[in-house]
Amino acid sequence: MLTLTSEIRTPYHPIRAGAKLALLCAATVGLFMLDSLGAMLAANAAVAGLYLVPGRQFAKDGLRLLKPVWFFVALVLAWHLLTQDGRAGLIIALRLTAAVALANLVTMTTRFDDMVEVVLWLLSPLRRLGVRTAPIGFAIVLVVRFIPVLLAKARNLIEAWRARSPRRAGWQVALPIALVAVDDAEHVAEALRARGGFDAE
Repeated sequence: MLTLTSEIRTPYHPIRAGAKLALLCAATVGLFMLDSLGAMLAANAAVAGLYLVPGRQFAKDGLRLLKPVWFFVALVLAWHLLTQDGRAGLIIALRLTAAVALANLVTMTTRFDDMVEVVLWLLSPLRRLGVRTAPIGFAIVLVVRFIPVLLAKARNLIEAWRARSPRRAGWQVALPIALVAVDDAEHVAEALRARGGFDAE
């Protein structure tokens, strides 16, 4: 989420994060209620139109972010072609593409801090039970920030393996990556304790 936020200012940025997430939920439910090929094509055309409103560059960025989805789309289509139900496969593929594109649109136009605020607001009823929700928001930020760092270190370990072995890296690097994650977590915990812990509300 830290890398998906777009620098291009759009009409969607001023909309509150909670409202966008609520609309996303409603739209996703609506996509699953559509069961015709024509309706799914119209839904995808509408999503494409939403991306084109801020301009061509924003639409191109959104299309680029859909690259990881194409593998699953191809898999769904291939399976349904094998089962001789290509129409159903096409509807599912279009539904998947539209749903992910809408989720990406929300992420691209919403600050991460605003997302966390929505999560804390949803957790606010727990405060009546004596649960401190501020540390949960802090933990979310730490996890999201930790993921790209861990991925970078995992890539370094895989590259080190390739430099020392002709075989492809597999399960052999799983334990070192896990140890790196634990070590980083301990360093973060020590840094927090050195600063007096987390005592915000």
